[in-house]
Amino acid sequence: MRTFPPGFLWGAATSGHQTEGNNINSDYWQREYAPDSTVPEASGDACDSFHRYPQDIALLAELGLNSYRFSVEWCRIEPERGQVSVAMLDHYRRMVDCCLQHGLRPMVTLHHFTVPRWMSALGGWRNPRAAELFARFTEIALPIVRDGVEWVCTINEPNVVACAEGAKDPDAEPVAYGMARPNGQVSAELVRAHRMSREVLAALPGVRSGWTVATQAIHALPGCADEAYAYSYPLEEYFLEAARDDDFVGVQAYTRTFVGRAGAVPPPAGAETTLTGWEYFPDALAIGVRQAWKVTGGVPVLVTENGIATADDSRRVDYVRDALAGLHQAITDGVEVPGYYHWSALDNYEWGSWTPTFGLIAVDRTTFRRTVKPSARWFGALARKNALP
Repeated sequence: MRTFPPGFLWGAATSGHQTEGNNINSDYWQREYAPDSTVPEASGDACDSFHRYPQDIALLAELGLNSYRFSVEWCRIEPERGQVSVAMLDHYRRMVDCCLQHGLRPMVTLHHFTVPRWMSALGGWRNPRAAELFARFTEIALPIVRDGVEWVCTINEPNVVACAEGAKDPDAEPVAYGMARPNGQVSAELVRAHRMSREVLAALPGVRSGWTVATQAIHALPGCADEAYAYSYPLEEYFLEAARDDDFVGVQAYTRTFVGRAGAVPPPAGAETTLTGWEYFPDALAIGVRQAWKVTGGVPVLVTENGIATADDSRRVDYVRDALAGLHQAITDGVEVPGYYHWSALDNYEWGSWTPTFGLIAVDRTTFRRTVKPSARWFGALARKNALP
């Protein structure tokens, strides 16, 4: 048995827009339902987790997990600039309390891709005062994380946010070889927002804050090391360097990206790919974790997302098992890793499509009935033993 450190966090993750449903005041809902929308499928009721979160949390606890990572929706809490919904603050605080009642340690993410419509109208992350707006939101959200929340993520995958802002095509591939280059102005504003948010969170004793970075396990094609570094730095290292003074840095890893003379290229011919079109590559996790540890100079590395989009649940077990084996070896080699969160807890809305199924738990989109998959029971057994066979 490969035993993980005492107190290791075994969790699953979700985001608000992808699971809650009817997130009508968000910029992404606006995109989904615009008259000329090019988004293939809309989120609609999503998984109705806004109402059914007690069931979801109970299921994760019954499986044997000890943590749950979820996000709060800025657009619900501050639907109009300066207008704070006390009811929504209470809602998310009830989610925290529900986790604690079931023995799950909550990890709260303050921003997971979506912003309020009013923020979008101001230019979103391109607004030169976006950082101040986000810091103010962090102040508003303090009652949610004030007691019983140790781990807080300020911004989820800021590098992907910067790439989305740099994309000429808003529907371009957000991860892997098809993603746009990061918008430098937005990258800098995100760093500023993150640091200001952490300053606010520092007022709460016991809170450990950081952000999460989407890592790509970038591989240079022969003779293309310089090109690979030029591709990688503004996408990954820039954001990892910004975490050097943080309490932790989150790593989110799924696949690898090859880089040649002209930039990123698709997976090799004949490679196994997932429902997202990404190469099946569980070693991406250990590569991303080791890179984050190196670039940050030894900041603890939380695995905040890792998983696979597949309809073959046995292949999910294969992928996670091999990813965890690589993670365990990194820990053995001295990397400090407090925990691992599987993406995702539920089969949820994947930003324009319901086809990619990442979840440990299936959700009937008509009845919202939850069905625990065999992979979930397998993963829960690992969590109970705190060990990988």
